[in-house]
Amino acid sequence: MPSSTKRVFYADHVFHVDENVYEPAEDSFFFAENLSIKSDDVVLDMGTGCGILGILAAARASCVVAGDINPFAVRCAKENAALNHVVEKCSVVQGDLFAPVSPVGQFDAVLFNAPYLPTEGSEGDSWVEQAWIGGVSGRNVIDRFIVEVPRYLKAGGQAFLLQSTLSGVEETLQRFRASGLNANVAAQRDLPFFESLVLVVAER
Repeated sequence: MPSSTKRVFYADHVFHVDENVYEPAEDSFFFAENLSIKSDDVVLDMGTGCGILGILAAARASCVVAGDINPFAVRCAKENAALNHVVEKCSVVQGDLFAPVSPVGQFDAVLFNAPYLPTEGSEGDSWVEQAWIGGVSGRNVIDRFIVEVPRYLKAGGQAFLLQSTLSGVEETLQRFRASGLNANVAAQRDLPFFESLVLVVAER
C-alpha cells in the first residue's frame, strides 16, 4: 500500500512529507528562523528529513548536501528540492551521520536538528521515532555528531546543532569545546513543561 503524504508550508515554500518522515514542527521552524547562510556557503544538512532546512539554505548557499539515514526521507527531500526549484544546488544522500559524506573539510556550515529527546529505549521502532529519540540521556546521536563534525568543517566553518534543554546544553558546549570548536548558545525558545529549544553554534 502506498504511503500517504501531508503538505507543510513555511514562508513561500511548500513541502510534501511522507508519513514515514518526521513532519516539520516547532523545532524545525525555530531552526529555520535562526538560519544564517551566506551566498558562497557550502552547506551540509544532517538528518534532513523532508529537506526543509537544506532547501531553505539552498535558496542562498552555493550548494547543499542533504543527508538522512531514512530512505523515505531521502526520497522525500529529493522530491521537495525539485518542488521548490533548488534541485540544481541540492544533492541528497543516504547514510548514518557523516558516512556518505566526502571529502572532509569541505563545509562552511553543517546543520543538524538532532534526535534529542530522552527516552527509556535506545532507539525508535519506526523511522519517524528515530528522528527524535535520543536514548536515555537524549545524547546518543548528539555526542557522535560532536566528535565527528570538526573534520568536515572548513576553517571558520560553523556547526549549527538544535537540541532540547532536557538533553544537557552545558554538556554539549563542553564537548564542542573539547573537540576544538568555539561553542555558544545562539538562540533559545521556551516551551511548556520546563523545556526549551536551544540552537548551539560551534565554530572551527
